[in-house]
Amino acid sequence: MRTYTPTPADITRTWHVIDAEGAVLGRIATEAATLLRGKHKPTWAPHFDGGDHVVIVNASALAISPRKLADKTYYRHSGYPGGIKSENLEHLLARDPERVVRLAVRGMLPKGPLGRKQLKRLRVYGGAEHPHEAQQPVARTRPSSRAE
Repeated sequence: MRTYTPTPADITRTWHVIDAEGAVLGRIATEAATLLRGKHKPTWAPHFDGGDHVVIVNASALAISPRKLADKTYYRHSGYPGGIKSENLEHLLARDPERVVRLAVRGMLPKGPLGRKQLKRLRVYGGAEHPHEAQQPVARTRPSSRAE
């Protein structure tokens, strides 16, 4: 069986808007990763970048359980000996909610040049406004929300 490889002429990139207000972080991230990779299209190939643009709004209004807010820890390293820094989800969400969503989506994309290229098509905003109305984005229905 021959490997299917779409050509650049086969690609039609659309824009999607996902409203994250009251939604679970992982469900928003998987929906965004699927759209960025292009797995929802019939022309999908694992080695080819044929995904769409994704805009996530209301990143600061995610529904995250209090236990996860306290227990989940993010690490980063400066590159110097002893340069590891940690921050829990509660502080990171208060300081930079866009980074929380971006890190969740980044973990679900392929590692390497292909995943980095796909991640560049993700735009995350903490509020309800975004500057991409000229691209005529399609509103995606929210995958699921936490029952409250």
